[in-house]
Amino acid sequence: MKPRLNVHVSDELFDKVEIAAKRPGVTKAAVVEAALLGFFSKEFDDQRDGALIRRLDRMTRQYDRLERNLSVTTETLALFIRFFLTVTPPLPNADQDAARALGKERFDYFIGQLARRLAGGKNMIRDVLEEVSAKESDFFTEAEVEALRAVREAGAADTKKPNGGAAYD
Repeated sequence: MKPRLNVHVSDELFDKVEIAAKRPGVTKAAVVEAALLGFFSKEFDDQRDGALIRRLDRMTRQYDRLERNLSVTTETLALFIRFFLTVTPPLPNADQDAARALGKERFDYFIGQLARRLAGGKNMIRDVLEEVSAKESDFFTEAEVEALRAVREAGAADTKKPNGGAAYD
């Protein structure tokens, strides 16, 4: 005689157990026992570990992209500062007060623009890339683009069939 176990489960889980137990030769106890064996088996641990590894890999790739973007941004800023300091001549002492006032005014304007862009969710690099990136229509006529789309869609439909659809055509 097996030990008896009384548990409380959600209505949703209970309904699933009921449905599974309606099959011939399957009891509620067998369904619950199979679920518990799966929970405690090494295969379950391997699946969970695999999911964690995939998630960590994705997070690592995201971190690497962020690190690369930060490096590019930092290098760009450093090059700009060096260029600016190299080409900007020093001001005579008499003009420095006026230059400071103009610099403060320009800086305040710059900060206002930055705040508006950030509040609006705009990204200068993304905007520039969208402006300069080539589209199919830059290289092909509209008829050629439609033909390419039709070929892609037909290829995608064939890959859904076993053997690329060769045995079913």
